[in-house]
Amino acid sequence: MLSSLKNYQRGWVTGDLIAAVTLLAIAVPEQLATARLGNMPPITGFYAFIAGTALFALLGSNPQMSVGADSTIAPLFAVGVSHLAPAGSASYIDLVGILAVLVGVFVALVWLLRLGWIADFLSRPIIVGFLAGVAVVIIVHQLPDLLGVRGAGGTTIHRLATIVGHLGQTNGWTVAIAAAVFAAVVASERVDHRLPGALFGMIASTIAVAALGLHAHHGVAVLGTVAHSFPRLGLAHVSFSTLGKVAPVAGVVALVVVSQSAATTRAFADQGGYTVDVGRDLLGVGAGSVVAGLAGAFPVNASPARTGAVAAASGRTQAAGLGAAAALIAVVPAVGLLKDLPLATLAGVLVYVATRIFRIRELAAIARFDRIELALSLITLFTVALVGVEQGIGIAVGLAILDRTRLSARPQLHVLGRIPGTTSWTPVSGPEHPDQVPGVLVVLFATPLWYANAVHFRAEVEAALSRAKGTPRAFVLDAVGMSDLDYTGASALRAVLDELARRQIAFAIARAGEHVRQSLAHSGLLERIGEDRLFPAVDEAVAALSAATPVPS
Repeated sequence: MLSSLKNYQRGWVTGDLIAAVTLLAIAVPEQLATARLGNMPPITGFYAFIAGTALFALLGSNPQMSVGADSTIAPLFAVGVSHLAPAGSASYIDLVGILAVLVGVFVALVWLLRLGWIADFLSRPIIVGFLAGVAVVIIVHQLPDLLGVRGAGGTTIHRLATIVGHLGQTNGWTVAIAAAVFAAVVASERVDHRLPGALFGMIASTIAVAALGLHAHHGVAVLGTVAHSFPRLGLAHVSFSTLGKVAPVAGVVALVVVSQSAATTRAFADQGGYTVDVGRDLLGVGAGSVVAGLAGAFPVNASPARTGAVAAASGRTQAAGLGAAAALIAVVPAVGLLKDLPLATLAGVLVYVATRIFRIRELAAIARFDRIELALSLITLFTVALVGVEQGIGIAVGLAILDRTRLSARPQLHVLGRIPGTTSWTPVSGPEHPDQVPGVLVVLFATPLWYANAVHFRAEVEAALSRAKGTPRAFVLDAVGMSDLDYTGASALRAVLDELARRQIAFAIARAGEHVRQSLAHSGLLERIGEDRLFPAVDEAVAALSAATPVPS
């Protein structure tokens, strides 16, 4: 516990103090904006940050990672829970608290059951498309506050249609405030990303609204009175029925939390040159969500942006996060000063966040790399933006698995030749111009031989035999990449052996792993092939078969 504070050095105080101030300046407007994005009371954003920071510092291993309210997952639970209760209602808030606890439990179970590999099913193109879809959702949700017009619930298309129908009521002051805050955040980021542009924009816009009477005289919508009593501890209206309704949404949110938290802790550990325990970090994030839910807030997540700010400010330990959380606790009684904070300010901050996670350059890079992977990104993007987050992730993961299965079901079988002057073998199509040994056909099937590619394997062997120069007297299968052999694959290999025997072609296997050897034994193929026909190297197999079956002169 508190592992990053063990053996604390005096020389780290200055960096941690600067990082704490930087983190606080970023967290105040960001947590307020994220709470609004999740249709939760503004103060719950502070509670989420405090809970996430404290529990991660207690249980996590990464000394720099910041945990709290996150704009990536806020739209996920907001959309999911709004189907169960009116957004912002007491029932909605209760359900979000239950969801936060479930998310925390799911994330902790990933650590306990060592299920972190589940997140690997979210490929990079899927993540890019998912984040882009979330960015669209964020922007569409913020357009009413950004334009000062009446919004509506429902699908993205319905929300846009409602906004378009009320464009004539656009409030110029509101648009100007949002644009100014957005510009301030962009400018501060470009000058020095440690500058709290969002905080400057929040303070300046609040003062301007109060001084110029923009709310009373020009209709600029403001945050209003912010309730800031102590958080209510515990959960309300918990039942098996409620848990069943909330669990699917919690599962999707937990999957995103696991993926983002694991990626964040690994990335900054590599950048900072320190080691982390990803499992412990997931436990810390999960515990943060549980405590946040019990405090009436919402799920928490690791934040790449805030973690980057801590690292850039030379923060060395979780003392930076704890300092920011402690300062935020002290600030809570003063949140009443934010009653004149314009909603357009928070909209400007969130639109900036959306532009950061809509990675158009990476989408272009994916397009240049592979059109199928681009299609996965775009399907994810449009499904998340227009249909729903759960459906978007589910469809994208399913398509990605099908695509990967398609590729693994049609692997190429390589014909090998010996590199002149060596005992090394490589594909004959390679740049080394390898020589084929007369009368010997050597092939490489560098993938597991299983039911999806068993028929393809037989067809590839038949094609290789038909293309071979002369009449092969020996056949060597290089199994170095064949990590697995299932029952169907063994049946396909048996059929190949039958065909080779019919043609009186000798057979041997080179570089078979222990698992393949066991599968050969269980299927009876090892007895048929013979232990003496399994070789540790291709060249040894070729030499043995060449001596046993000389090419006729």
